[in-house]
Amino acid sequence: MSIKLNHMIVFARDKKESAGFLTEIFGLAPAVPFGPFLAVQVDDVTLDFDEVENVPPGHYAFLVSESQFDEIFGRIKKRNLSHWADPFQQKPGSINRNDGGRGVYFKDPSGHLLEIITRPYGSGA
Repeated sequence: MSIKLNHMIVFARDKKESAGFLTEIFGLAPAVPFGPFLAVQVDDVTLDFDEVENVPPGHYAFLVSESQFDEIFGRIKKRNLSHWADPFQQKPGSINRNDGGRGVYFKDPSGHLLEIITRPYGSGA
């Protein structure tokens, strides 16, 4: 049996706001309460949002199809969210073309840096 990530806890200042942001931007099913968490299903992995006062910023990268990229990036632009081509936020308002695909970084309401890419790193030109 191969090892697969099943779930992880994502700390947020406001779990309802952060879970709602992710489901709306990514076009996912609404979060479901699970104990103290709000669970968001992303393919085979569940992101369990939990509230904490001081949120350490994280980085969450999602591999998406070209059409999903267009949809998600369209929602980012529609909301006028700041976005960058790089994780250091030195290239604002643009996307990258790493490995022959497309990628972009943006922040969620708790300050986590979210990334969508259409090609895994190291997979292409």
